Amino acid sequence: MNEIKRHTLAVLVDNEAGVLSRVARLFSGKGYNIESLAVGTTHDPAVSRITIEVLTDEKQAGLICSQLRKLICVHSVKRLDAERTIRRELVLIKVSASTHEARNEIVQIASLFHASIIDVSTGSLTIALIGDESQAETIQTLLGEIGIMELVRTGMVALERGQYTIDEQTKEKDEFDYGKNVL
Repeated sequence: MNEIKRHTLAVLVDNEAGVLSRVARLFSGKGYNIESLAVGTTHDPAVSRITIEVLTDEKQAGLICSQLRKLICVHSVKRLDAERTIRRELVLIKVSASTHEARNEIVQIASLFHASIIDVSTGSLTIALIGDESQAETIQTLLGEIGIMELVRTGMVALERGQYTIDEQTKEKDEFDYGKNVL
């Protein structure tokens, strides 16, 4: 039995209307659930980078990458190696802070996680955290005891450490030959 694990895919695509829909349809059409999705333009305004996280086994991850490469709007696809990848997401959390004690507790929790307080009102504080899933889930649990009013997560973004990039010049030999090694 193949082990199901989280795979992070970096996909460079045309920055134009409908591209994200085509990519998402590929996943839904094959019955894969996208666990996390983040999209933004790159240093080239004609190209967007999509970071997708999906729970699959190795064979399925390879097949997904192969299918993505067949889309005309896709420039490049790379499955990121977890050991050499930096993964982060932005979490915004609005917490009820109607008492002085609640405010102090929220400030202390934010400080523990190196989070920023980005908005203060008479009844709430809004916190911004940049971190991984465990940090986001832990702060959410702690602040949940005080009273989360609203929460939003951006989805994971990821880059490989060091000189590795999604560009053709830094690809490793046989990096995209998933069919040879997986099937």
